[in-house]
Amino acid sequence: MPSPQLLVLFGSQTGTAQDVSERLGREARRRRLGCRVQALDSYPVVNLINEPLVIFVCATTGQGDPPDNMKNFWRFIFRKNLPSTALCQMDFAVLGLGDSSYAKFNFVAKKLHRRLLQLGGSALLPVCLGDDQHELGLPSKFTLLFLQEAPSTGSEGQRVAHPGSQEPPSESKPFLAPMISNQRVTGPSHFQDVRLIEFDILGSGISFAAGDVVLIQPSNSAAHVQRFCQVLGLDPDQLFMLQPREPDVSSPTRLPQPCSMRHLVSHYLDIASVPRRSFFELLACLSLHELEREKLLEFSSAQGQEELFEYCNRPRRTILEVLCDFPHTAAAIPPDYLLDLIPVIRPRAFSIASSLLTHPSRLQILVAVVQFQTRLKEPRRGLCSSWLASLDPGQGPVRVPLWVRPGSLAFPETPDTPVIMVGPGTGVAPFRAAIQERVAQGQTGNFLFFGCRWRDQDFYWEAEWQELEKRDCLTLIPAFSREQEQKVYVQHRLRELGSLVWELLDRQGAYFYLAGNAKSMPADVSEALMSIFQEEGGLCSPDAAAYLARLQQTRRFQTETWA
Repeated sequence: MPSPQLLVLFGSQTGTAQDVSERLGREARRRRLGCRVQALDSYPVVNLINEPLVIFVCATTGQGDPPDNMKNFWRFIFRKNLPSTALCQMDFAVLGLGDSSYAKFNFVAKKLHRRLLQLGGSALLPVCLGDDQHELGLPSKFTLLFLQEAPSTGSEGQRVAHPGSQEPPSESKPFLAPMISNQRVTGPSHFQDVRLIEFDILGSGISFAAGDVVLIQPSNSAAHVQRFCQVLGLDPDQLFMLQPREPDVSSPTRLPQPCSMRHLVSHYLDIASVPRRSFFELLACLSLHELEREKLLEFSSAQGQEELFEYCNRPRRTILEVLCDFPHTAAAIPPDYLLDLIPVIRPRAFSIASSLLTHPSRLQILVAVVQFQTRLKEPRRGLCSSWLASLDPGQGPVRVPLWVRPGSLAFPETPDTPVIMVGPGTGVAPFRAAIQERVAQGQTGNFLFFGCRWRDQDFYWEAEWQELEKRDCLTLIPAFSREQEQKVYVQHRLRELGSLVWELLDRQGAYFYLAGNAKSMPADVSEALMSIFQEEGGLCSPDAAAYLARLQQTRRFQTETWA
């Protein structure tokens, strides 16, 4: 009998769903079950009618949205003209990866499960809902064929979109944008380093509107790359060709052929990420050192999860640091397993902070450099923000791989519709783009609630806002949280100007936007709005909640928040 075939399809935003899917694939192959693992948008969805056994692993992003790499699949599967017997030959299971602290917990998985049933699929078990809040490995995918000498033709480099190219830049072909400036915009004594970075996108084919985001592909630091190669005993200059073991697996488009170890580690392997449990599982399988293997098996067991959390997740210990802690195991890792063991560096998204109408052929972003201390001696650093901050165009040409995609914020096109924008900290970035765009188009009625700590330390674009105020193009309402004994935040300013907010929303049809840190600010702002609806609009609590819900349903209340 032919061996059974399993298909695992994932929709992943941060890599967790992909990691779980790869783990399922390894477990299936270990049990002699033929298995393919693919991102939903890379799979030809019309072939789904011929698949007998499918596991869907999907995350939920933002306000119950599907991840970027399953949006095309999502649109297709919800077409109204699909027959109710389309998937009648398919047995399926849906695994959702979510976080119960969010209102739309595992919304995508639940909705997908219902839709697959509507199309005639047979569920092997009820929808499985993973929760990030809960307390509670094989042949390599590729072979590295080492080259004795450099090939006579071809050169190592990224696949990139060249100026004048017909297709717009994308993840598989980013545009190498020249960095024009990299300026610190917080005061020298301020606790956080925030940068205003400008890129030249002339000839890139990139266009964008207010609310769009730019994705940037970061690299590991040279020091980390050198340390990694030392610990694993790798020659950074060694060239290799990447060869898939399975006929239906293609080589990553981001890696050149041939490729050097330095390029692989610098631009592809996420050695600065915090490893997942599956990393320890596979590392234990590869370990030849008895004591280290015993510890790795403990970390990958169900009983060892609390200890793993204390060792790895709580202090945010990186893959590189773990490998340094297990030197005998690290030195014995076969290079063929590097792409199975270590996840790929993922692009980081930033709100675009400028308008092409004001800055033609330019793209600006506002970047808070992530750095914090845990119990480990070395500070924890954000890979992309630290890498960007280290680049100095004053020392020579700097190029950064990037591309653009639509964001979650969409602004009204009607010229007389007011907009209320609430953007504390770097959350103000998309609103600068919107204000520049609206002012250039002659749209007034721009109300910005901006929050920071100190007027003289982190008041981004103060002079620009003041100039627009003089021209009656903007009403700015700042909140400086540390300049008085009692902390004042944007939600306090909203309440103070409750009558204006109610007038704009209820009588002038204003749109309300919120961007910034997702910790407690969104809930505090929503609570302030509920209070305004009751005090200024005379609504009872249930009616105020219904009013807020209507604003959200009609896209007159939009949010873009991040952890």
